[in-house]
Amino acid sequence: MTARVLVTGAGRGIGAACARAFAASGARVARADLAAPAGEGPAFAFAFAFAFAFAFAFAFAFDVSDEAAVTAMADSLRASWGGLDVLVHCAGIIHEAPLLRTPVADFDRVIAVNLRGSFLVGRAAIGLMTPDAADPPRVLMIASDMAHYGRETFSPYVASKHGVLGLVRSWAKEFAPGILVNAICPGPIDTDMLGAAHMSAEWRAKELAIPLARFGQPEEVAATALFLASDGGRYFTGQAIGPNGGSVMP
Repeated sequence: MTARVLVTGAGRGIGAACARAFAASGARVARADLAAPAGEGPAFAFAFAFAFAFAFAFAFAFDVSDEAAVTAMADSLRASWGGLDVLVHCAGIIHEAPLLRTPVADFDRVIAVNLRGSFLVGRAAIGLMTPDAADPPRVLMIASDMAHYGRETFSPYVASKHGVLGLVRSWAKEFAPGILVNAICPGPIDTDMLGAAHMSAEWRAKELAIPLARFGQPEEVAATALFLASDGGRYFTGQAIGPNGGSVMP
């Protein structure tokens, strides 16, 4: 793969796995995250750049809910690459709290990052893409299996990810056949989001009550993204693909 790929939320978890997978496939990868996590900042990028023949071309640090910052990132990619072939938008946050103990500021932040951020990054990425019905660019938005069902104590997160599906379905119709737009809806994946800082022990246990009875790995989500960006993914648009261990069976 010689595609020009932007991966947001690339500092850790699913985003880092996607960045590594696309770089290993031969793509040029621009990594973006809110900040460079310890051990996965510029040194991490340069280490993999060496291993993958300088596949990691850029490392951006910005808040996806900041329109000016997203625009500056897009301008940099346009100046350096002339366009974009694949977006894998992984940036997002989670919040667990009963509704009556959820301040509006917490709701606003989840919506700002997960939904407004998806809108801003998706709009910027599509603006960098050249529609081509024969070999369409791809927009891949990471949503969640929770987007398919309500879950108590996670209402802002569920609402934000349900909104992401709305963006995906609308854009898929608006830009077909020249650009393909899909969502990836992971089930419980073994990342920081399942940690004690974000989810209670009770909910971690409930996440395991699925047919495959295990947490998925970030690399399994990355494999889904690689497929959707490949020749084999040319007949997918407006879909919500679920590497979820059976948590959702449409």
